[in-house]
Amino acid sequence: MKKSNRYITRTALIAAAYAALTYAFAWMSYEQIQFRISEILVLFAFIEPRYGLGLVIGCILANLASPLGIIDIAAGSFATFLAITFIVKVRRIFGLNKKALIIASLGPVISNALLVGAELTYIFNTPFLLNAFYVGAGEFAVVTLIGTVVVNTIMKNDSLIEKLSFK
Repeated sequence: MKKSNRYITRTALIAAAYAALTYAFAWMSYEQIQFRISEILVLFAFIEPRYGLGLVIGCILANLASPLGIIDIAAGSFATFLAITFIVKVRRIFGLNKKALIIASLGPVISNALLVGAELTYIFNTPFLLNAFYVGAGEFAVVTLIGTVVVNTIMKNDSLIEKLSFK
């Protein structure tokens, strides 16, 4: 398969996986308190930075079904973009290792806590710090506690890392 076809295919697959996981767990993926299981996938950008586009597209697709409307598409997708940018920079600076992975996992926690927290404050007219705390706690549980274990396990498997890379 040509490299461009491989990139398009993997981008589509990661976008579909993100959206499908969000839809499958919709009951806990939206609203003020959320545990978006699909957010584990943002750490795939730590393994292969070129998954970033698929993750942002997946977030857009997932948020099309959000009960919060168009603002969720914009705020959530921008938070994902910022998180991926942070994850990729951390990997470039610290390398592909467990310590860097843990640091990188804090990008989605912070970006979603701030941006989605602000969005929820605007929509529900509730205190920003409370919203940021709830969103940040959910992201921390899913991405930092669960996601780092999943991705660290993947990183220990050289053949899987090779298959996930675009080389």
